[in-house]
Amino acid sequence: MSVGFIGLGNLGSAIARRLADMGEDIKVWNRTKAKADALGFEMMFTPKELVDNCDTVFMCLFDSNGVRDVLTQTDGLLSADLSGKTIIDLSTNHFNDVLSFHQMVEEKGGDYLESPIFGSVVPASKGEVTVVVSGKEAVFQAHKAQLEKFGNNIFFLGAAGLATKMKLINNLCLGSFMATIAESTALGEACGIEKKDILDILGVGGGKSLVLAAKTQKLIDEDFSAHFSNAAINKDLHCVQDLAYSMQRPLYTGSIVKELFSKMKQMGKGDEDLSSIYQLFK
Repeated sequence: MSVGFIGLGNLGSAIARRLADMGEDIKVWNRTKAKADALGFEMMFTPKELVDNCDTVFMCLFDSNGVRDVLTQTDGLLSADLSGKTIIDLSTNHFNDVLSFHQMVEEKGGDYLESPIFGSVVPASKGEVTVVVSGKEAVFQAHKAQLEKFGNNIFFLGAAGLATKMKLINNLCLGSFMATIAESTALGEACGIEKKDILDILGVGGGKSLVLAAKTQKLIDEDFSAHFSNAAINKDLHCVQDLAYSMQRPLYTGSIVKELFSKMKQMGKGDEDLSSIYQLFK
């Protein structure tokens, strides 16, 4: 049976294309029909129509507000009979909201896998992202092969909410690394060192990381077309702050970095790639 997909942003489009390349028959619903047409996918009129025609529906949306809307809108996913259906949510949600999504889908007879992704457009297109999953283990095992079509590292964490919390913790590292790499690059340039030399040396020194490897060329070219946007990392760092607050724990570096990305949004650069934070320091 066809696989449904909702959310054709940068990451969602890459994953949907990857699934199609790996042999899945993809049907989609997206608010902007032109995106579906550009990708060559069959577009359903509503989320309900999509899930009526697919046993499995992936969602890859910007935030929990988007997920909730797709679930609850008129002709949304929850308006369908979800018996025997699985919703696989690749979105990075708020850690509280995702608990309600498990409950809402299960109350309608369906299964919900909370499955946020570590990685962006390029690794997704190559099947090299990491996926962390929470939900029923039997449902996870039944869909693991589908997840492996775009993910090369799959982790099952069990209890609802844990996968989302782990994704937020990962993005605490991501945002902090990116800000430090950007500031280090700008400082090195101010010292009179060529940018490429700085990044090459950091890449075998203290800056060696997946983040630097992914963003070196973007920093050299100052190509800030979005693979993962400032708005998205800012949202995730805000959720990390909420998580720390809910646990009565301080959040030191994360709070500072979150405000740096807030400044990028204030400057009208929310849709640029997070590597464009380099412009704050240059």
